[in-house]
Amino acid sequence: MNPSTDKRRILVLFPDEWDVAIARDPRYRATHEFLFEGFDLFSFPENARLFTFDALSFIEKVVRRYAGTGVEAVVTSDEQFGPFLASIVGKRLGLPHTPLEAVLTIQHKWYARQAFERLLPGSNPAYGLIRREYNKPEDVPIPFPFYVKPVKAAYSVLARRVDSYEELRKHTDFGWFERAIIERLVKPFNDVMCAHSDFTEEPFSMIAEGILHGRQVTANGYARDGRVTMLGTVDSVMYPGTDHFQRFQYPSSLPGDVLERIDDTAVRLLEGMGFAHGVFNIEMRIDPASGAVRVIEINPRAAGQFYDLFERVDGFSLFDVLLDLHAGRVPAVKHRQGRDAHAASFVLRDFSGEGLSRWPGQREVAGLQARNPEAHLMFYLKRGADLQREMKWLGSYRYGTFNLGGGSLEDLFSRYRQLCGQIQFHPRGHREPSVELLLAQAWGDD
Repeated sequence: MNPSTDKRRILVLFPDEWDVAIARDPRYRATHEFLFEGFDLFSFPENARLFTFDALSFIEKVVRRYAGTGVEAVVTSDEQFGPFLASIVGKRLGLPHTPLEAVLTIQHKWYARQAFERLLPGSNPAYGLIRREYNKPEDVPIPFPFYVKPVKAAYSVLARRVDSYEELRKHTDFGWFERAIIERLVKPFNDVMCAHSDFTEEPFSMIAEGILHGRQVTANGYARDGRVTMLGTVDSVMYPGTDHFQRFQYPSSLPGDVLERIDDTAVRLLEGMGFAHGVFNIEMRIDPASGAVRVIEINPRAAGQFYDLFERVDGFSLFDVLLDLHAGRVPAVKHRQGRDAHAASFVLRDFSGEGLSRWPGQREVAGLQARNPEAHLMFYLKRGADLQREMKWLGSYRYGTFNLGGGSLEDLFSRYRQLCGQIQFHPRGHREPSVELLLAQAWGDD
């Protein structure tokens, strides 16, 4: 608490666009003071700081700056650095925090898979390490095809299906600048891991994971005093024929018994891994043949993109859950008391690599938001080397995100189509969404 203003002081580490937007919401103006530390990993020129960033020095600097200043919570929704830094800073400031061992285990995909195997063997695909010095087919631990991803990464960066050794080599053939970026993205985790754990498997390797099939979902929840509470499951819907997210839709359309098995899987894994405090989400697929719940990965953080989905449908903000939990309070959670029956975060993508048909100005983007006050709009403007890198690392260019609600799925999808029609700078290959196809997709397998 800030004694001069009676505002709750919240320290936000590595805030992303969702954190910044909600912190500016008028509802918090009189009651909260948000303090930001860190930088945007995905926007130039801020991300140039990556090349000089030292995680251990950052921790010491932040602790010195905020010790004894009335900060009541340390929070983050960042995937790359936020969880392990918030854990240590929160502990050093004497505040509720997620146990560091659980964070390091979850974020190191090799140790996470080993934990899944120990706690719930049926949840794992085949998996194995591909060390960074690999140079022959015999170094590949499981048969093709499989998904390959960095042992420590975030937001699907460099996660890709590969069907042959040649595809794997091409995918992992980096220029010196790309390799330097990857090294600097992983180094902070490695430094903290070496300083605060007995883990010996370096996080610079890749992991191969067998391909999982079926509907994909993201289950959300939190832990307090060692007990996990589930909040709700979001359907993670792909663009047809791809593994790229087209939207995140809440509530899930899956049957109740499947949702119960999803919740049970999440609770058993999170509690078994010692995730005693904090907000999390866990990505899963439901096997179409057996109905088994298979785990893709756990994210030891809140999903900022989902903050308002729960508010629209259930009447509570996931951001408020995050604030209350890390301030030592019991989160106030509601169920189906929001203004909308359905909500979704739609992701606009370019698969051609050509980028936007033209570069919009700030006034044009602001006008779109002003004409659609019920929507939450984000645009990500990239071109040149930044665009090329995103295409290689992610396989598509995400140029926009729309969070919307509706009284029915048809209403929701109609609003999305109408909003898409207002944009005059789509990539040239953009096709207007079909409400009929979206409705059919919402109830079928991906």
